[in-house]
Amino acid sequence: MYTNLAYLGKPHEDIVDYSKPIMVTCCGYYRVHTSSVISTERPNGRGDYQLLYIAEGKAHFYFDSKERIINKGNMILFRPGETQIYYYYASEKPEAYWVHFTGYDVNNILDYYQMPKGENVFFTGTSPDYQWLFRQMIQELQLRRVNYADFLTMILRHIFLMINRYLKEGQTASSDVINEIEKATHYFNENYNKQINIEKYAEKCHMSSCWFINNFKKITKVTPMQYIVSLRITNAINLIENTDYNITEIANAVGYDNSLYFSRLFHKHTGMSPSEYKKKYKK
Repeated sequence: MYTNLAYLGKPHEDIVDYSKPIMVTCCGYYRVHTSSVISTERPNGRGDYQLLYIAEGKAHFYFDSKERIINKGNMILFRPGETQIYYYYASEKPEAYWVHFTGYDVNNILDYYQMPKGENVFFTGTSPDYQWLFRQMIQELQLRRVNYADFLTMILRHIFLMINRYLKEGQTASSDVINEIEKATHYFNENYNKQINIEKYAEKCHMSSCWFINNFKKITKVTPMQYIVSLRITNAINLIENTDYNITEIANAVGYDNSLYFSRLFHKHTGMSPSEYKKKYKK
């Protein structure tokens, strides 16, 4: 079993604090691959709120004494006083992130992000962003750098926002579609400076290019290539503003071998050439 935990107070302390609208009190990660079973039994619940995310495998939760097997991609929200009984079995290789939070305005904040009421479990997809945000939260609470409490709150709100977005978009697209588009945007963000063939990408992911392009535009409002070009132009602007690279070097850095073609695209998106932009910015 591997754990990575962070606490504001003492381990397992149930902190209820109404001095701020919302605050993170502890968070962590469990990867249960060796211990036979990890159990949590709180018949009377806790005084704070808890949000869990099943990142891999599955977990066994009990609601009204009835077992419910929760698969990866699901969030579980416990409010104060709600019974918390759940188990992780090593044979199912579960990985889970969790965060406890409190505050005088938590209910209103949860309502603002339209978190489900009357339902503890809801599917939110398998985006890598969730895991990244939880890891950031754990690290921030462990290090406690300047303004860490505010930073923790921002990360938690970011997670709420992602949940809200997913639940809303899930009304017009299936979870499988959204997951495929999220994977694609992550791939494009990591590889925008390389040659990307949309048809080959779709084929590699066992999708038809037509299906992929149509669904990508349905979710993001732009085509895959428009998304990639936007990434390249945005990063080109950053290089112009923050480096001394010449236009050819910037074009190459964002994925274009032809600097003239890059300049035309840049002008189309910004209304000026890279050279004109550079002169204006430096001035």
